Amino acid sequence: MINDVVLVDAQDVQVGVCDKRDAHLGAGQLHRAFSVHLIDSQGRHLLQRRAAGKMLWPGFWSNACCSHPAPGESILDAASRRLREELDVRSSCRALYSFEYHASFGSIGAEHELCHVLVAQSDAVVLTYA
Repeated sequence: MINDVVLVDAQDVQVGVCDKRDAHLGAGQLHRAFSVHLIDSQGRHLLQRRAAGKMLWPGFWSNACCSHPAPGESILDAASRRLREELDVRSSCRALYSFEYHASFGSIGAEHELCHVLVAQSDAVVLTYA
């Protein structure tokens, strides 16, 4: 499990490294992240419900996979790694675009991310948990 995130400026230039939890406390610190949309050959998009134990937005619906690259890890490598770890899906990812966003979750913390949006294609059967 990755415990550190890469702090960046608005141009996605690394300015430091920070503990993942600390990066999400208060107003949050701008850090590198990615969001993968997994689509099958029929054009269906996989959605997942965030775990109840998540610090921010527990139980909310989201796209297939969101996470952070480890320091020194590329976005594409990190996204492929997380698809394997979370969904047991082996697929390469393609970059679509990036954007910066800042969203608070009450008084608990915030996301302040430079998010790289990616797409991957797979017809693999994804395990579901009740």
